[in-house]
Amino acid sequence: MTAPSHRFLEAHGLRFHVTEQGQGPLVLLCHGFPETSHAWRHQLPALARAGYRAVAPDLRGYGRSDRPEAVAAYAMRELVADLLGLVDALGESQAVVVGGDWGASVAWQAARMHPERFRAVAAPAGC
Repeated sequence: MTAPSHRFLEAHGLRFHVTEQGQGPLVLLCHGFPETSHAWRHQLPALARAGYRAVAPDLRGYGRSDRPEAVAAYAMRELVADLLGLVDALGESQAVVVGGDWGASVAWQAARMHPERFRAVAAPAGC
């Protein structure tokens, strides 16, 4: 198995840093606050071994991804649109979305707003 790779993707008008590993169905991992994609470093190889393409972006405003200045740029609709753009930029039509902490809210809303694109969600129910 290859090590995780890092690259930048253009999505929804922003530049996102992503860490990815594996091949297969796409699993998009949304980190919490105040974390980055590094929070998923242990899950990436486990998901890759299980036959998934695991991708952990630095969400907008975090890590090496773009940081819009306007407060309105961080509305939930914008965060969900980022995930849609990332799925497209990764050349996929669907993904499983996983979230922890603050990222769980983004994951739940993405699946709620776009069930045709996010076929499953894994996140704590209390978020």
